[in-house]
Amino acid sequence: MTDLEDATRAPDWQDDVRQGVRHARDLDRLPLSPAERAAAQEAASRHKVRAPKAYLDLIDWNDPADPIRAQVIPSPEELEEVEGELGDPIADHEFSPVPRLTHRHADRVLLLPTYQCAVYCRFCFRKESLTSIGRGYTREALEPALAYIADHPEIREVILTGGDPLSLPDKALAEIFARIEAIPHLRLLRIHTRVPVALPSRITSGLVAALQGRLMVTVVTHFNHAREITPATEVACRTMRRAGFVLLNQSVLLKGVNDSVEVLEDLCRELMYRLGVKPYYLHHGDLARGMAHRRTTIAQGQALVEALRARLSGICNPVYVLDLPEGGGKVPLGPCPIEGRDGDTWRIRGQDGAVRTYREIVGE
Repeated sequence: MTDLEDATRAPDWQDDVRQGVRHARDLDRLPLSPAERAAAQEAASRHKVRAPKAYLDLIDWNDPADPIRAQVIPSPEELEEVEGELGDPIADHEFSPVPRLTHRHADRVLLLPTYQCAVYCRFCFRKESLTSIGRGYTREALEPALAYIADHPEIREVILTGGDPLSLPDKALAEIFARIEAIPHLRLLRIHTRVPVALPSRITSGLVAALQGRLMVTVVTHFNHAREITPATEVACRTMRRAGFVLLNQSVLLKGVNDSVEVLEDLCRELMYRLGVKPYYLHHGDLARGMAHRRTTIAQGQALVEALRARLSGICNPVYVLDLPEGGGKVPLGPCPIEGRDGDTWRIRGQDGAVRTYREIVGE
């Protein structure tokens, strides 16, 4: 065990959960003013609140605009819905042929073993599903979804999401992995999780062992700010890398949290250079209800990613995407460098801003 691991290993990740915020009443223990506490509890009565102690400890309570606080402490703005916002922003339910499964793209499916999370992000596009009670993991609940996957040989990839799959016990994860691995046409298991960010002590040797076998495993983390990168998250990511997992990250562009080129540059560098996690997607904010106060404009996002490309190497740059309503899927929103075309001659804007011509030369 390294000095870094000695310094950051928690005695029990469940203690971290128990000592955090799990109910609206737990907000009474936080250093909030009476007015802030009342507003937070009102919002929490509409959408669940949860945050482990380790994540709450990152908050600077003297800063009302703290980026960690903005992501997990309920605010009254969440109750202000704007016309056009949606309860199911990317049409999960429309593309759900059986419970707990979404099949939007031919070769891959979303499998939702639980609707519970280690941390409830205030901007979550599935937060309306997360308010339902009693939708945790059971073997019986997954049977229709697993049977569907087995009956569709075009499916190559299963994406565990939810809820947060890594909030489940090791035994449940091992059961799910074994059932998925037994389906011969599957090649890859992808896991979307915020656990390495908010509850890094959960990434144990037992968890890793539950997810090792025939399938290639990719873990997609969800860091939104460099302040979330700590010695403990470094240990968690190192543990997963040593297990052979491919590590990617998807962030959400959030007004007041990471909507500056300096913050995004710092985040993307530290993800790649310190954690060995490839910045994968930067999501434009979905049309989740009550989230207008956290969404930027697309033009603002395009300007940010254009500036990032001039500052970062390609391996550190995420793709700026919008997950379209009605199940349209993710589409890239990055600014297009093509200024025009005349026959086989293109006019293309370089990273220095200058427009140059490029003539295609191809064989017969």
